[in-house]
Amino acid sequence: MESLQEFITGLPLWLQWLGVIAVSALPFVESYFGSVLGVLAGITPVVAIAAAIIGNVVSMVAVVTGAHAVRRRLVGEPSAPLSPRRQRLRRMFDRYGIAGVSLLGQTVLPSQITAGMMVSFGAAKEKVIAWQVVSIIVWGVLFGVLAVAGVDLVAAG
Repeated sequence: MESLQEFITGLPLWLQWLGVIAVSALPFVESYFGSVLGVLAGITPVVAIAAAIIGNVVSMVAVVTGAHAVRRRLVGEPSAPLSPRRQRLRRMFDRYGIAGVSLLGQTVLPSQITAGMMVSFGAAKEKVIAWQVVSIIVWGVLFGVLAVAGVDLVAAG
């Protein structure tokens, strides 16, 4: 995380929001850590959070679109046995549906992976994208607000 923050702060001020978009496209960084990194880098919180959300959404949509295309080509062929993580996600998917996995799945795996897996399970691409966008916004705003509160707390202390 430190090297990602250095990457962002090493950019000219007018390009730092693009740095947040780039790092937020990475799995495990996503909108939640991307917004924190942007806030800690000194970017205006609204811009940092928006940039983190954009980066995460763009990468997630690319993965979903790719997974959907692959699934369309492979439908009807036997699938390999599911790994333990994939089995856990499949149970979550069967129990909570697209909305539940989208909102809670980021606590288990990155949005790009959970979204791609849901599409591979046969979920509608458009619904997965819509719920993932909602989830990415919620997590990005939540962590961005927490980062602002933390920065304000440190500054006050």
